[in-house]
Amino acid sequence: MYSKDNLNEIIIKVLGKLGVPWEDGQTTANVLLAAEQRDIPSHGMIRFPDYVRLIENSRINPIPAIETIHETPSTTVIDGDSGLGMVVAVKSMNAAIEKAKNAGTGWVSVRNSNHFGIAGYYSMMALKHDMAGISMTNANPLVAPTFSKDRMLGTNPIAIAIPAGKQPPFVMDMATSSIARGKLHIKQLNGEKIKYGYVQDAEGNPSDEPGVLVDGGAILPLGSSYEYGSHKGYCMAAAIDIFSAVFSGAGFGPFVPPSVPYLAPPIEKQGEGTGHFFGAMRIDAFQKKEEFKDNMDKWIETFRKAKPAIENEEVLIPGDPERESEVKNKNKPISLNKELTEQIKRICKKHDVVFK
Repeated sequence: MYSKDNLNEIIIKVLGKLGVPWEDGQTTANVLLAAEQRDIPSHGMIRFPDYVRLIENSRINPIPAIETIHETPSTTVIDGDSGLGMVVAVKSMNAAIEKAKNAGTGWVSVRNSNHFGIAGYYSMMALKHDMAGISMTNANPLVAPTFSKDRMLGTNPIAIAIPAGKQPPFVMDMATSSIARGKLHIKQLNGEKIKYGYVQDAEGNPSDEPGVLVDGGAILPLGSSYEYGSHKGYCMAAAIDIFSAVFSGAGFGPFVPPSVPYLAPPIEKQGEGTGHFFGAMRIDAFQKKEEFKDNMDKWIETFRKAKPAIENEEVLIPGDPERESEVKNKNKPISLNKELTEQIKRICKKHDVVFK
């Protein structure tokens, strides 16, 4: 078990040894540790070794020159110059918020970035401005479209945060695949099997092996099979890929540069790096702020009153589990898998950083 402060210090110091400015290291640490605190370890410290390796291999630029390459009153296209995804994403979401302050809504499409952690972190940035926030990204091509055994899309998450009044905000944060890659990695590190319906082997057969991706297998879209609606998950992932990449000029689908060592770089280059898409909408652009929040409270309260199908099982609003975990884990140390701990220790030793 490790304190948040200790892990925060390790992240900043290791990244600093690799040339990342302190502020950008802190931004990266904020997102990784927010994932841990919200009980989303699949996007927390388990990603840190990947970022270190990519910087060491010159795949991530530690000091990117992030720039706007196209702009209108309500839209922006940003080139992340291969920077850390968290750094590019925070700057881009802030740009969307600034656009929304003036135009009512703001939309930012991003190219030439990298993995940015939990999508919900960025959509929630809009809440303190009385705005609804949207964030999405494409990712490593590890998901097979319905009826295919080829890996063509990423897990392509989308997050939407909407402010309320007396009630906590609505926060939807979800992948469009049946399972996140990080969750498979955790299962693999723990030596556990997974249920059928999450992945398929290289020939398209159902598998219960979380490490099947290393051998050419693929993650299934949300819905798992056509009979259970995988075509809907496929469509959602495809739409996010288009918003994240085609709008910005990033690599789309199978052309997203991989951030895991078992994925070979695409033979053909199409676009620049990983793509993201962010949106911010002033709620007073639609109705008076207080009226909107009252209506959101009524919506949330209505759904909370839904009769549970299982006795003593509470009906949840999107965002409830993560918010409750954030409160519960606020002062608790963070638990790391033994193998992950050893990886981080080796990284610290290599870069002359004390592991506490």
